[in-house]
Amino acid sequence: MYRFAARADVMIAVEPDPALCGEWDATRLGPPMRKVAQLPCWDPDRDAAIRRAHDQFRWFSGGWKVNSELPGPAGFAGATQFVRQDDVAAGIPGGPEVGPIREAVQQFADSGVTDPALIQVGGDRREEFLAFARRSCCRLCGRNAGEKPADFPVSARGIRRDMSRSRGKVEISVRVRLEGPEDLAKEYTPGVAEVAERVADDPSALMRETVKANSVAIVSDGSALLGLGDRGPAAALPVMEGKAALLKRFADVDAWPICPVSRDPDDLVRTVKDLATSFGAINLEDIAAPRCFTVERRLHDELDIPVFHDDQHGTAVVVLAALHNAMKLTEREPAGTSVVISGAGAAGSATARLLREAGYERIAVCDSQGVLHPDRDLVGEKRWLAENTNRDGAVEGSLHDALSGADVFIGVSAGGLLGEDDVAAMADRAIVFALANPDPEIDPDIAGKHAEIVATGRSDYPNQINNVLAFPGVFRGLLDSGAPRVTSRMLLAAARALADVVADDLTPQRIVPTVFDDGVVEAVAGAVMGAAKED
Repeated sequence: MYRFAARADVMIAVEPDPALCGEWDATRLGPPMRKVAQLPCWDPDRDAAIRRAHDQFRWFSGGWKVNSELPGPAGFAGATQFVRQDDVAAGIPGGPEVGPIREAVQQFADSGVTDPALIQVGGDRREEFLAFARRSCCRLCGRNAGEKPADFPVSARGIRRDMSRSRGKVEISVRVRLEGPEDLAKEYTPGVAEVAERVADDPSALMRETVKANSVAIVSDGSALLGLGDRGPAAALPVMEGKAALLKRFADVDAWPICPVSRDPDDLVRTVKDLATSFGAINLEDIAAPRCFTVERRLHDELDIPVFHDDQHGTAVVVLAALHNAMKLTEREPAGTSVVISGAGAAGSATARLLREAGYERIAVCDSQGVLHPDRDLVGEKRWLAENTNRDGAVEGSLHDALSGADVFIGVSAGGLLGEDDVAAMADRAIVFALANPDPEIDPDIAGKHAEIVATGRSDYPNQINNVLAFPGVFRGLLDSGAPRVTSRMLLAAARALADVVADDLTPQRIVPTVFDDGVVEAVAGAVMGAAKED
């Protein structure tokens, strides 16, 4: 009945003639390209005019993307809803001008494309579009409508976001027609009773007939925000909103942030279980260790929908994919390769576990006190790591000691831990993944003096190892397969598929793709679905 959409409250915008409309007040309203639409408005109260314009165009969930050459719709839900609105002309005087837009959007809807797209409206159609934009925007002000010269100068502009009504990055947009009593009767009462009865009689209908089938809850208590630490659930909300926007943009998954106040694992588990009816999968995010391990494992055992802890599973998948390609370039095999992991929290633990599943036998994990081993007084996840890594006890001492002669360093800990001498002491053709954010464990330029392959978590260096390469495709695959659990087989398959995306274009500066590369989400999703069939 409805879908979530990446927030893009936008309006058709035409650039005004400064002689008629005045200069844009950037100090008061911010840059027009980034915040609100610039309208050809003669109302001295420009803020009020913008609000009225937004009210008129509020049904656009995706809005219109317009540039100097090709106007077209951006956002499937909003575009099709606009097309279905039979009385659209009533909302915008001068209705006949909407014809070319209606046809363009219908072409877009009929194409079956669900990603933002640009539909070409060229030649005379483009002039009609610009004429429509000019007339409709002027009329939105309610002043001097139609009284300005016909040759009023206009030029199409790009997407604008109106921040006057709502903040944030995501919203809910309606997927069904709600234009009159008949629509209301069908989609709400009494018509919705039929759906409710079918779900009550057959619980499997919930996935077929409701938003549950494409919905993910992103749950965080804000106790371990990336680069920020423990800042609480309120600070977590904008971070989780961003995650929801990424899921929508890259995998068309409808996600919503859930930020509970309680830090008690029993409370967190109970909260997620109580909400699980409404969601097809759970994404745990930025919950501090060791609490995150308890919450994830209990939910994994007690829910019948998949639970994916991105700090664990997402990181491990992308690290394994990058390492697979780095190993190819440096001509190594997993069993004989020595790996040192700095960080024994969620990311380090999950990475160690997945590397073991992938055949890596020589793994040493370090925390702030040095190498984990059975003789240390450890509990919980660290105890498991001490007993299941570094089995022969060949590696001991500090992180710096462990790196001597090591083939691979994987840092998921804190910035500035290593110096140039540490990397120089590693084996020839060393692999260094310094993934701490915002400051890596070692400056990538310094590491590159001695290591053959260097990766970071930053976007301003080559080989960015970022979870966004994994989680959109993983959730797309989980939801489409209907899998009740996240399994090691799925994670291994996702890592191999991600690595294979750049198999034909592999270099020391390109061991992983970017999320904007063609086929990334599809490859990961397909691998997860294939593994789900085998589980």
